[in-house]
Amino acid sequence: MGGEVCLIQTTLPGTWIEAEVGAFSQQMLDAGAACVQHHSIHSMYRWEGSIESSPEWHLQLKVTPNKREDVLLALSENHPYKIPQIVWTIADSTNDYSAWVSEEFE
Repeated sequence: MGGEVCLIQTTLPGTWIEAEVGAFSQQMLDAGAACVQHHSIHSMYRWEGSIESSPEWHLQLKVTPNKREDVLLALSENHPYKIPQIVWTIADSTNDYSAWVSEEFE
């Protein structure tokens, strides 16, 4: 039997430098994330009737399911976008990994 981890994803402006992404990630760790990974991506999307294309940062946060709401609140309060992409899912994981995520907040 395995454990569960909540995976939360969002994007940040590609104009941000690594230090800004790091500071934002630190806020998410302070809010309850056990791990934040980030990398640069290029996004195409519809915005206000136009097709846009821009560089962005992709963030994936790992949290316990019971810390999800705390992290989602911090994301909503601190995110620079008017309508940020904030999506999440509950993923199966190994017992060891889900235990590590949980232990970070005991």
